[in-house]
Amino acid sequence: MDDTSAATFILMAMTADPLLNIRNLKIAFHRHDAETTQAVKGIDLTLQPGESLAIVGESGSGKSATALALARLLPEPPATIHAEQMRVAGHDVLNLKQAELRKIRGKEIAYIFQEPTTSLNPVLTIRTQIGEALALHRPDVAKADRDAEIVRWLHKVGIVEPEKRLRAYPHELSGGMQQRAMIAMALCCHPRLLIADEPTTALDATIQKQIMDLLSDLRRELGMSIILITHNLGIVRGVVDRVAVMFRGQIIETGQVDQILKNPQHAYTKALLNCVPRMGPKHPRLQTIDYELLKSA
Repeated sequence: MDDTSAATFILMAMTADPLLNIRNLKIAFHRHDAETTQAVKGIDLTLQPGESLAIVGESGSGKSATALALARLLPEPPATIHAEQMRVAGHDVLNLKQAELRKIRGKEIAYIFQEPTTSLNPVLTIRTQIGEALALHRPDVAKADRDAEIVRWLHKVGIVEPEKRLRAYPHELSGGMQQRAMIAMALCCHPRLLIADEPTTALDATIQKQIMDLLSDLRRELGMSIILITHNLGIVRGVVDRVAVMFRGQIIETGQVDQILKNPQHAYTKALLNCVPRMGPKHPRLQTIDYELLKSA
């Protein structure tokens, strides 16, 4: 973030109510054999308008469960969600009915999931899928103008010859183009908060960087907030303002991105950083996390 962007963010943080205010969030999953798994064990999260946050941790640490809970996308049951406070984009999410939740999903809070091949409907064209989002949440776009709006967004997310992609089915697009179409679908309704859950997992390194650069550019252009869910601390620099590190359902460290990357305090954060692949003869082997050492941390 440059000096101008940083100053703008500080001013917004001082004058605006938090876009996200979560206090003591707990998520449990109940199985048929009466066993209960505590996935999230009482976390606090805040996010200011225009701010970006990465929630980082291994698979199973509670990142995705937390992200899905923000719009009540976890099936209840088997999940139960409790919090002292859970306000997202001005809404008391825990007390909203399903009809009210459907109005804010996609409009106030949008998601990009890690597997576009499973997130996109394989029997519907890109035109139909993005058009449905516009029909639901953008009454300002007349039906006759939807194709032009879809093309505009496909062009904005970097899809070449977007007019030709309108009638394409997901399987006719590459993985990177599918993810860009997902981003267009998520952003065309002008959400205040975008949640990107491992958005580059299935992509090669070159496309990963293109997608992360695209999200960073669109965030600045549209002034929205982003929560990035990832296991890889190596991709967060230049993309987010703050980092929250999750371990076994708890946030064990949080801070500005450079602070976390340059001077991590918790042993688990240090272990995650050591696992980031490095090129060159000084780092010939991929490091793993020693959980025995973490027991005393």
